Amino acid sequence: QEQLVESGGGLAQPGGSLRLSCTASGFTGGISVLTMSWYRQAPGLKRELVATHTKFGHAVNYPRSVQGRFTISRDNANNTVYLQMNNLKPEDTAVYFCNAIKDASTYWGKGTPVTVSS
Repeated sequence: QEQLVESGGGLAQPGGSLRLSCTASGFTGGISVLTMSWYRQAPGLKRELVATHTKFGHAVNYPRSVQGRFTISRDNANNTVYLQMNNLKPEDTAVYFCNAIKDASTYWGKGTPVTVSS
């Protein structure tokens, strides 16, 4: 069964950094055949796309709010996608979700919470 498991969330101070990980399992072909994305959802707000890494190896769709601060990358050998978050701001506080798209199917992890506060 296909599964996405996020980790790496937690409490960070403004200006700090966190690296989120999303490990995929159960996908035929591994994540090399998947388009992987990170979304986030803050309390009371809609889920927002943060970053996408296509199966062709391109990182796309960084919203202006995270440009220059967040970087998505993947390790196909370990079936893991990362989101490096630098210069964190309180408005980055949210639950971060991993997303995978394979053909016409979409998969979600359960999320990892990130809190940015002093």
